[in-house]
Amino acid sequence: MSGWDDDKNLGPDGFDGFGSDDGHLSDDDIAKAMEGFEKEFAQESSAGGSGASGDSGDGVASDGDLPDIDGIDIPDDASSIDPSTGFEDALEGLLGNKAKMAALVTRIASAQLLAAFCQLSDVSADCIGSNQGAVAVLRNLDGDAPEAAARDITTVVGGMSVVLGVNRADKLEVTLYAGGQAGSTLAPPILFNSTPRFVEDLMLGITTVAQLETKGFEVVDSGSMDHDQAMKVIADHTRMGRGGSTRGSSID
Repeated sequence: MSGWDDDKNLGPDGFDGFGSDDGHLSDDDIAKAMEGFEKEFAQESSAGGSGASGDSGDGVASDGDLPDIDGIDIPDDASSIDPSTGFEDALEGLLGNKAKMAALVTRIASAQLLAAFCQLSDVSADCIGSNQGAVAVLRNLDGDAPEAAARDITTVVGGMSVVLGVNRADKLEVTLYAGGQAGSTLAPPILFNSTPRFVEDLMLGITTVAQLETKGFEVVDSGSMDHDQAMKVIADHTRMGRGGSTRGSSID
């Protein structure tokens, strides 16, 4: 006994699975089986296109439950897509078209003073204060916007130099900027060894500006002040002269 019931139907239209004595399928058997499957498939397709909706019986939704792609409203402006999904930003980051993180590392201790310089230079950033040097976390990460920010702030604020760190597609680039020009490049470990620990954590996506603020770090948004307020902040720090924060810098 082979364990198979010779009278049992094993396929559609009475196909019994063994059409020859040696247990192999003949050409006629295969043709008959395929004909049966085609008939069964045609019947299921016809039933599915009748307009019925709901479950198909095996836990899979029928075609009636699927949305009509023609009815989906795809916005022309990608910026109107809900940013909470993060899909567009993540995709651009993977492609390298948009930096995952970019920051300007300075020798200025005050977050407020750095925010004032950013405001005058039209650089949008969250500035974090540190005795080892304040850091401006840039908001515009598209294309070469981080490099443009480094050029702008070192052009507007004469004598100021910054180190630009950019994480694109998980590749970290560190470049020195002064006088509106890019200078030498640095190895990331050199930057991290001479800056606060949070700089490395920011660049690698381990922490965020919001998390640093909850830990007590001074964070100032460059957009929180206008031109006149920024000039007043600079004047106040110049008079105080704390630690030479503005020494060697001038506003062109």
